[in-house]
Amino acid sequence: MAHPGGNGPETTVDRQLEAKILELLASRAATSTICPSDAARAVGGDDWRRLMDPARDAARRLVDAGLVHITQHGTVVDPATAKGPIRIRKVPRDDG
Repeated sequence: MAHPGGNGPETTVDRQLEAKILELLASRAATSTICPSDAARAVGGDDWRRLMDPARDAARRLVDAGLVHITQHGTVVDPATAKGPIRIRKVPRDDG
């Protein structure tokens, strides 16, 4: 999936991670979150740990595209300054 908010991902794995994050979130309730490791495991199989930083980067690109939020302790945080464990959730839709 091409990154709609700027420069596209550079590798197939980057695109796979972005797509997997969106796919995992689409299969959950609107307020649910996922861990970047969920996408890394789904894309990387037994070698998923090497994909943790790329999965976090994919989440940041999706934030830039306005598709997801990164949260810590349930609060939306700036992905550029977030340290430690993060969660990813869909941006709430404005259906009004």
